[in-house]
Amino acid sequence: MISNRALIEKLMREGHLKSRRIIEAFQQIDRARFVPVELKHKAYLNEPLPIGFNQTMSQPLVVAFMLELLDPRPGERILEIGAGSGWKTALLAHILESKHDVGRKADSHLGAGQVVAIERIKQLYEKAVKNVSQFDFIKRGTAAIVHGDGSKGYAEKAPFDKIISAAAGTFVPSAWKDQVAVGGRIVVPIEDSIKVLEKHSPIDFRVVEYSGFRFVPLISGSNGG
Repeated sequence: MISNRALIEKLMREGHLKSRRIIEAFQQIDRARFVPVELKHKAYLNEPLPIGFNQTMSQPLVVAFMLELLDPRPGERILEIGAGSGWKTALLAHILESKHDVGRKADSHLGAGQVVAIERIKQLYEKAVKNVSQFDFIKRGTAAIVHGDGSKGYAEKAPFDKIISAAAGTFVPSAWKDQVAVGGRIVVPIEDSIKVLEKHSPIDFRVVEYSGFRFVPLISGSNGG
């Protein structure tokens, strides 16, 4: 079975993992601790894995690529749409606690860093809470997982420095645009592309698109039961 180290080295060699904070997060937050028991033997394969309820855990290449685009930094407030298994939530929390930026002023104007992850499917929300709790991120307040409709964002803790989504829609919800701070960015799948929106003013976004991806659809409305 391929190891986590081999997976990380492959992602680095192919240019998908670049930043020291993100590489260290991949090293410390082992994907195998988030996949279903019956799929542990596939944990280090570079492929999406089913986690139930017609949802998947994104392949490591895509997670690495999106995190590099997001460029999370210690001290930031980040909104994650679709907690799923909790793997990306834990990766983000680890990055927000990174000591690599000690001595430099945090980018966030919001104080202590936190990732807020929203999951609409109740069973996956419960699974994400259990998985992320292995690392005490929730206990320390670095991560918070909410059961709700991610398409509406999370106004209670807005504005966010950055927003990232695990599911694809046909447009970026206006709530996300409103809830990201000026100077912040949104990384989101739109159909078969990943778009990066950088907010330059309350109504002005610079958009960059990367094509050639596939994601589960973003679903809004009532919560999963």
